[in-house]
Amino acid sequence: MFDELIEKLDTAFRKIRGQGKLTEKNIEDALREIRRILLEADVHYKVAKSFIGNIKTRAVGREVLRSITPGQQVVKIVYDELTELLGSAAVPVHFGGDMPAVIMLVGLQGSGKTTTAAKIGAYLRKRGRLPLLVAADIYRPAAIEQLKTLGQSSDLPVFEMGEKDPADIAGSAVRFARKNSHDTLILDTAGRLHVDDAMMAELVAVRRAVNPVEILFVADGMTGQDAVRSAEAFLEQLDFQGVILTKMDGDAKGGAALSIRAMTDRPVKFITTGEKIDAIEPFYPDRLASRILGMGDVVSLVEKAQDAVDAEKAEKLARQLKNSAFTFEDFLDQLHQVKKMGPLEQVMGLIPGMDKQMKNVSMDDNALIRIEAMIHSMTREERYHPNIINGSRRKRIASGSGTTVQDVNKLLKQFQMMQKMIKQMGKMRKGKFSRELPMPFSL
Repeated sequence: MFDELIEKLDTAFRKIRGQGKLTEKNIEDALREIRRILLEADVHYKVAKSFIGNIKTRAVGREVLRSITPGQQVVKIVYDELTELLGSAAVPVHFGGDMPAVIMLVGLQGSGKTTTAAKIGAYLRKRGRLPLLVAADIYRPAAIEQLKTLGQSSDLPVFEMGEKDPADIAGSAVRFARKNSHDTLILDTAGRLHVDDAMMAELVAVRRAVNPVEILFVADGMTGQDAVRSAEAFLEQLDFQGVILTKMDGDAKGGAALSIRAMTDRPVKFITTGEKIDAIEPFYPDRLASRILGMGDVVSLVEKAQDAVDAEKAEKLARQLKNSAFTFEDFLDQLHQVKKMGPLEQVMGLIPGMDKQMKNVSMDDNALIRIEAMIHSMTREERYHPNIINGSRRKRIASGSGTTVQDVNKLLKQFQMMQKMIKQMGKMRKGKFSRELPMPFSL
């Protein structure tokens, strides 16, 4: 996410931190460079101008110029201003008191509304809601079928009436939801390639029919200032309550994320970070600011780990590790839980400083698949007693997993190193073994 922006800002901050003493001139030079970086990232020029002006006001004050670590002080000021620009604090979805709570998704065609509807449904169901997806996009070819397919694959109910009037579909969906105890209704509405009066009139009619508690504008995170211009047009007609930024795992420069809140005065509520149904997360301004400045996002990493880790298996593994009894079965369990956390590249990006260390390293998720295949090709006895794996067994494991004997040898060597490390840790801690799960392998 924002790899190019992160790299350029890091270069600019290195210059600032390298100064023994900051003056108004070298602060001006640094801010001029940051402004150029923001404009290249397609940040709206008004936003960039205001952002740099706020930083300059604070950075040339005595608190920075007389500071022992002026470079770090400037970075801290940029972080604070960036967090403020992005919205200061997370703003959750508002459900209101009536049932069902109607969430209406709007935006241009191609922004990802249909997929986002399913992602929000899965996200809310995981948190105790009973969502119903509603297919109200009657124009885009296969839009209804796409939503039905997404609903089926994620076990989410979908309401559809074919190509009826969207306002009638929405009203009927509300009545259906009440009869069937759905507390949340997520409307997937039609978009166009560009804003037009007919589309807006239809959306206004749908809004009147169901009185949504939240209208959320879905913006393609890769479109920069185009997303801002579209958001302003939708805001004028529909007065939406929040924004969802999609495709943030792609080659997004950052312009939309950094501009849209400032230009619309509406909070970003979610971002999507991949194609999978669970690739959606609440938007936390401070966390994204930390990622953009190359500081990682430990809180999000912990939350991902909490969602992925099976507490019962963690307790069992902790007891086994305390007795230095780590097997390939345990290794396999850990692999499954690491895979639940998402693509390795995204997970590593949340660790402070890891983006620099892993800059030239390919984070290949297929490596996990190969390791898993090799373990599955082992017999039960081999998983529990890997020391019996001789030359002929290694050939069989390689053949069964579609890998090479060299791959199997590498896995066994890494596993032996882990077992030695675990034994050493057990001796050092003298029975006070931590319950935290280690990262059990390297790629």
